[in-house]
Amino acid sequence: MCLGVPGEVKSVDGLRATVDFWGVRKEVRLDTVDAPVEPGDYILNHVGFAIRRIPDGEIDETMALYESFVDGDPDDMLREDVVDEIEAGGSVPASAAGIAPDDAEEPADAEDAEDLLEELDIDV
Repeated sequence: MCLGVPGEVKSVDGLRATVDFWGVRKEVRLDTVDAPVEPGDYILNHVGFAIRRIPDGEIDETMALYESFVDGDPDDMLREDVVDEIEAGGSVPASAAGIAPDDAEEPADAEDAEDLLEELDIDV
């Protein structure tokens, strides 16, 4: 299932951002996001790429909807998908995940961004 998960941007460094997803911090690429992003903004993340900046007027409703998934029935498949995306999607900086650098997942790059744009059939 393709699922985007919202998170709060904590810092931005060029085309990379550190984003908080319910206490799990991940590095997210900003190559494909539809608007400039700053710390304090909320984005929708899909497999390590911010695909949308959530407008200020939609943040509370979006977060409440996802929190209802996260806090929902443990046997609900949608809850499981959301939690899996939070835990596994994107690239977690090795230092944040307590993983030795040699065992860390390779961070997403510009080629990954092009692949995602093609997968989503987005022309930029």
